[in-house]
This record gives sequence, C-alpha cells and structure tokens, in this order.
Amino acid sequence: MRKTLIKRSSQAHLLLPFHSPQPQCLYNSGIFHPHLRPPPHASKLGSTSTVGSNSRWVFTTPIPPEWVEPFYDLSDLASNPQPQPSPWVNQILKLLDGSVNMESNLDSYCSKFLIKLSPNFVAFVLKSDPIRGKPDIAFRFFWWAGKQKNYIHKIECYVSLIDVLSLSSDFDSVRCIFGEFKEKGFLMTVFAANSLIRSFGALGMVEELLWVWRRMKESGIEPSLYTFNFLLNGLVNSMFIESAERVFEVMEGGKIGPDVVSYNTMIKGYCKAGNTKKAMEKFTDMEKRNLEPDKITYLTLIQACYSEGNFDSCLHLYQEMEERGLEIPPHAYSLVIGGLCKDGRTVEGSSVFENMNKKGCKTNVAIYTALIDAYGKIGNVNEAINLFDRMKGEGFEPDDVMYGVIVNGLCKSGRLDEAVEYFEFCKDNGVAVNAMFYSSLIDGLGKAGRVDEAEKFFEEMVERGCPQDSYCYNALIDALAKSGKIEEALVLFKRMEKEGCDQTVYTFTILISGLFKEHRNEEALKLWDLMIDKGITPTTASFRALSVGLCLSGKVARACKILDELAPMGVIPETAFEDMINVLCKAGRTQQACKLADGIVDRGREVPGRVRTILINALRKAGNADLAMKLMHSKIGIGYDRMGSIKRRVKFRVLVDR
Repeated sequence: MRKTLIKRSSQAHLLLPFHSPQPQCLYNSGIFHPHLRPPPHASKLGSTSTVGSNSRWVFTTPIPPEWVEPFYDLSDLASNPQPQPSPWVNQILKLLDGSVNMESNLDSYCSKFLIKLSPNFVAFVLKSDPIRGKPDIAFRFFWWAGKQKNYIHKIECYVSLIDVLSLSSDFDSVRCIFGEFKEKGFLMTVFAANSLIRSFGALGMVEELLWVWRRMKESGIEPSLYTFNFLLNGLVNSMFIESAERVFEVMEGGKIGPDVVSYNTMIKGYCKAGNTKKAMEKFTDMEKRNLEPDKITYLTLIQACYSEGNFDSCLHLYQEMEERGLEIPPHAYSLVIGGLCKDGRTVEGSSVFENMNKKGCKTNVAIYTALIDAYGKIGNVNEAINLFDRMKGEGFEPDDVMYGVIVNGLCKSGRLDEAVEYFEFCKDNGVAVNAMFYSSLIDGLGKAGRVDEAEKFFEEMVERGCPQDSYCYNALIDALAKSGKIEEALVLFKRMEKEGCDQTVYTFTILISGLFKEHRNEEALKLWDLMIDKGITPTTASFRALSVGLCLSGKVARACKILDELAPMGVIPETAFEDMINVLCKAGRTQQACKLADGIVDRGREVPGRVRTILINALRKAGNADLAMKLMHSKIGIGYDRMGSIKRRVKFRVLVDR
C-alpha cells in the first residue's frame, strides 16, 4: 500500500525499523523524529515552511501493526541454544506489573509502537522467570493477548500458562484453561505432553493426566523416560499406587527401563502409603538393575523408618550412605540423631552428631534440642548444659523449645532453683513462655514437696494468658494428693471439668490412689465408675491403683470382680494378679495372698507354675524368706494329693494352714 506523508511545520523525518524498542526512534502517533529527513513518499502540509523551522511529517493512511517475535533471527535457535531475546521482551515484562491499568498500559504501548505480540512471544513471556511466580498476572496477560486482532493462541501458550498456574496449585484456573485447551483440538506435541503431564502430576489431577496420556498414544507420540517419570510422579502424588505399579511394570518390560528417579518415585509412593516393606523391596531391586541409590532414595527411606519408630533401620541406612560416600543432607542427620535420642541411645546419637561436625555439615537448633533433651531425660544435665553453651558459642540463638528442654531437664534432676532462674531469664528477655515451661516447674516443684510454689506458677499461667492443659492440672493434682491435700486436689479436678480441660486416665489414677490412702474407699470406687462412664479406658496403672487400694482395705474379691468386668472392654492388665499378690504379701496378709493365688488357678487365669513363682518372689521381697523357701521345696501349686481314687491339686492356702 502506498503511504502519503504530509508536512505540518518544517523539518523532515526518517522512517525507522519497527522492531527498534527505543520510543525516540519510532513513530509517535504517526509523527516522525523532528531532526531527520522525510522518506521520498512523504508530502508537505502548508506552503510557508523553511528548512530550519520545526516541521513535521505524518502518514495520511494508517500503518498496520507488526507482529513481534521473542527473537530477532529464529535461525540462531539451532546454533545457539540460549540466544538473547529481543528488547521487546523486557519492555513488555516491565508492563506486567499487576496494576489495575496493566491491560490498558499494554494496549497503549502496542498502539504507540504499532506492534502486536505473536503467539510465540506470548508463550515465551509466560515461560519467563519473572512471570512463573505470578499466576494472576500470567492469567491476565494470557487473556489480554487473546484479544489482539487476528490473534490465535498456539498450544505452547496454553501449556506455558498451565505450567505457571500449577506452581501455585490454582486448581480452578488450571481446569478452566485446560477445558478451553481441549475444545481447541490441538495436535499433541512431545513438549506439550511432557509439560502437561508434569503439571497435572504435581497437582494430582489424575483424570487430566490420563487424558494427556491417551492423546499421546492417539497422536503416535512415543513416551520418553521423562514422560514415564512425570506420569509415575503424578499417580504417586494422587496416591494411585496400583496404577503407578502397572506403569512401572510396563517400563521394566519395555524398551525404556526405569532409572533412579523412577525407583525413587515408587519408593516415595510406598512410604506415603505406609508400606515401608515394599519400599525396602524396591530399594533392594535397584541393586539387581545395577542402579546406585542416591541421597534422595536414602532420605525417603530414613524418613519412613523414623515415622514408624524403626530407629535401627534409620541408623543402618545412614551407615550405608557413609559407606557409599554419599552426601548426607542435614535433614537425614536430624532424623537419625533424633531417632536415636528418642530411643534412649544418647551416646550413639552424640557419635553421629560429632561425625556430622567432622564432615563439615552444618548443624541446627533442632539437632541440638534433641540431644540436650535426651541428656536431660537420662539425668545428665551437666552434659546438656555443656551442649547448650556450645550451641550458643557456634552462633545459634536458642528458641523457646530449647529453653523449655533445659528447664525440663533441670526440674527432672531436682535442680529446681536453676530451672526457675532460666524461666525468669526467658520472661525478662522476651522468650515465649509456653505451657511446657510451667508444666515442668509445677511437676518438679510438686514432686519436691514445694506445693505452694507449684500452685503459684499454676495461677500465674492464667495471668499471663497461657492455657492450662491436662499435663499442668495433672502435675498439680498429683502434688496435692501426695502431700495429703486431697480436698484441694478434688476442687482442682472439678475446676478442670468446668474449664473444659480433658480429664485423662492419669487424672483419675492420681485421685483414686489418693482417696484410698485417705481411706475414702467408696469415693475412690465412685471415681472409678465415673471414669468408665466418661468412656475413658482404664490402663494397667489405673487398675493397679484401684486393686492395691481394695486389697489393702480387705476387698480382694471386689478387685477380682472389677478385673473380670474389664475383659469385655478389651482391657486385660497382664500384671494385675502379680500386683495384687505383691501388695498383700508386703502388707503381711499372706493368707489372703494364698487364697487369691488359689482363685487365680481355679478360674484358669494363670498356669499354677507361674502363680507359684509370683508368690515365691512376693514373699521374698516382703522379707518372708522362710515361707518362700517352704513354698519352693513343697508340692504346693504344682503337686497333687490322692484320697483314694481322687487326685486333687495341693492348694496354696496349705502354706499357712499347716
């Protein structure tokens, strides 16, 4: 089309290339730069202008916008895998600021410089790093680009947008865009298939994932190793483990065998499903295929074993990593050390910790906390304090959990004054003081008989807005009950119920034991019935408290009856009879102990030989060695007396009747 220029004032303008991103070198609403010569096809407006005056030249017919690509010379892509994008890319990225006027700014800019963004350009911008973390902006830019005249989105535009949206787990937007994508009927490509499978796999969108997989087969696209791995990951993330197993079997029997990533994905799936045994089997299969497990393999298995409390396997896997010379991540150290400390194997945990330091792996507060807590629990508070000082010397700032562990360790070791000092330090220095601090102090002070101080800290919790949990209540109730203040303990028990704090089986156990000590047997039995009515399942300790109280008050039969009532509830305290015999012998009530032993055998509760052993040990512990020796050298419990043709077992009560 021939274009005509009209001169408005004086100087001419030169038409410059449209791909130049500099505004001063481009048309401005059809106006050329004022200091350049006009093109030969321009015409003047007016008849009095001179060469030196400020003349302007404009088009009398509109110039169509030019499509811009992300790269100037597409031929460079073959020789240069990372070519420099055109300057237009940065200019457009600057406009994608998420503001209210973003779309209108884009319109103005493109109109000013007579450009339109091609589908390749849109896809490139959507894939760029500045946009990947901004799903809202990407979504708006995609819709804006689609409104350009004579513009049609390519498959890469949809795929790139879905990729961005999947990173933010925007399920609704992904479904919306994918719905439109399917309607377009695009021919599937390898790039699109891999990207979509990866995106849908990360989101766990199995239906969409399988749709892409079917379209691949329909389009004759052979899946690559990456495609298989993306599919496995998607199925595993959605917990379709059986489907993932079938895909894995196809890989094992096909041209493309599974690699380390494939095995890691399946191991992750089995671990998520709680099937660590199968995960370990897959781990063993890797060696048969001559595949070396990497640190991700080991870390996944260590995490699973830690969750199941299998700390021996954690240690074994860690040692195997060392033998293979693999880099051990800090999280793996945390799990191994934490597991050993939980298992009471503090020395082994410390050994792994020192090895970690030797290898230059940076430790963290969580690892120090696990070790310090472990030393505190075994009563080695000095080592715990040394580790605490060492941690601070390495520049780590102790948190509230760490201080809570220190206070708890000091309380358990009876170093209460030091514990209170640390507690006051935390309050004065802005460290968050939580229920753990108060629970430790209340429990420690209560056990030391300093009940008044324990009560003071208990009430201070309310003043500081710290919730009083079951542990705090139980610690103070225990202290009150053991110091003979059973009435105060019962008042606290009622307050606990009023404030909606859960009364645990331990709460009832403390009070039942305390009431029996005060010879308030009927109240103790009522409390037991209340516990059953509340649906709280008795434990061995709670029945021991009840049975001991009943036995000492001469109500052995009542204790046996209650024990029989527990069986239908699925509660069978294994040491119940042993505890009852022990307490009767200790109280000098040997006759009742023997009668109980006969009742146990007659009801078929225990074999006579075991009851005999229990009674011998009980008598010996109670200081009644003579009767213990007499029982040991007799036929009582295991022998028989004949009276004519009748054979009868020798009763235990014979021990005291003779």
